[in-house]
Amino acid sequence: MNYYKTVSFTCFDNSLDAWIPEVWAAESLALLEENMVIGRLVHTDFKDEIKNFGDTVNTRKPAEFTAERKTANDDVTVQDADATNVAVVLDQHIHTSFLIRDGQESLSMADLIKEYLNPAAKSLAKMVDLILLGQTYQFLDNAVGTLETISTVTVKDLMLDTREKLNENLVDMEGRNLILTTKMETEALKEDIFLSAEKVGDQGTALRTASLGHKLGFDTYMCQNASTIPTAAATLQADYLNADAAIGDTALTMDGGALDNGQYFTIEGDEQPLRVLSGGATVNVVSNRGMRAATLTGASNTYELTDGAVDLAGHAGVTTYAAGYSKRIKVDGTGVPHVGQLVAFSTDAPVYIAGEYSIVAIPATGYIVLDRPLDAAIANDYIVNYGPKGDYNFAFHRNALALVTRPLAQPKQGTGAISGVANYNDLSMRVTITYNGTKQGHLVTLDVLAGVKVLDTDLGAVMLG
Repeated sequence: MNYYKTVSFTCFDNSLDAWIPEVWAAESLALLEENMVIGRLVHTDFKDEIKNFGDTVNTRKPAEFTAERKTANDDVTVQDADATNVAVVLDQHIHTSFLIRDGQESLSMADLIKEYLNPAAKSLAKMVDLILLGQTYQFLDNAVGTLETISTVTVKDLMLDTREKLNENLVDMEGRNLILTTKMETEALKEDIFLSAEKVGDQGTALRTASLGHKLGFDTYMCQNASTIPTAAATLQADYLNADAAIGDTALTMDGGALDNGQYFTIEGDEQPLRVLSGGATVNVVSNRGMRAATLTGASNTYELTDGAVDLAGHAGVTTYAAGYSKRIKVDGTGVPHVGQLVAFSTDAPVYIAGEYSIVAIPATGYIVLDRPLDAAIANDYIVNYGPKGDYNFAFHRNALALVTRPLAQPKQGTGAISGVANYNDLSMRVTITYNGTKQGHLVTLDVLAGVKVLDTDLGAVMLG
């Protein structure tokens, strides 16, 4: 493969070659693609058009056709072959910056790749995967399985139930993928049908590489960034159903009035993340999702105490995080969040605020970063509601999600910066190098401008475990 747009090199033995930005961009892009998991499995869209953060571009959702009947003398029914345009905001400007100090810059390109470029590109790949996997929670209406029930005995049945869910939604058999958490993969690899060479038919490849390959209709992958939430964010509390609940019910009668609007909870026998839509602080609550299992009076309801609150004291002069805000959010309280965890907000009244997110980074104690910009503004002391613990595996067709990238503009000549952009396989990477006189070294920034969009929630499902 030639990842270089305008220049390619076979060796980088001197310092001159090592500081060509096009080479950095090409190498970075190659490493980015190599280290992504889900980023290579979703629908991608790229055009060689320079764009800025916040711009809206259009990607195309593949067209669907319906077969028609005709008689001998009828004309054929002509259907529109145009794919549907889907607007995507380029609101994911992801970057990694690092300083190469004087004395280190004489390293060859091979050494620079090993010491700096490789880990920098991996950090970008991890963030892209976390953002894409964060969209898993947008597919919870198609959940199968129950939280905290992973075992070797259940993993095959879970995969078959997930397959059935996609079949019910008429998802094309070709192009189905399944991303497993590390815990789920471990249990799957204990199952004989996934490893026995005579049953798998792969001459023992799965046993040697611990790769699940194509199983039960899915191209199956383990991703270390898939959401495994090992412990609750706060102290777990118990309540009980005070009336039977049928499949599909959202109106639930509880024994006490302990749940607040916006709070997450699970019910024994159903074990999916539910959130109080209305009726908080009363015995009659309405959840944001219907029950997936009939549940009898007396079933335990597990929920967490008020987990945390937005703390704007960490941002001087800021009174709210406005809709569209995409950087660090400061939180306090007793809750301890985890990367990959489901999270939502409610007012301090409390009042339910729509929008469910995934935590993609905890850059410092007391700060979280979400998978996408805020859908609605949040203010100081708004409640932070963390989702329940467990494993969230993601099954999806390629066309369920889109990763849209566009090239970034290069700095103007004469500004003291050198920059290169590489485009390959529907991805774009920019590298910019400047000299920092105060810190006595070259500042290198790798960045990607992207947008992520859920195209069709019927094309994916969450496999809870």
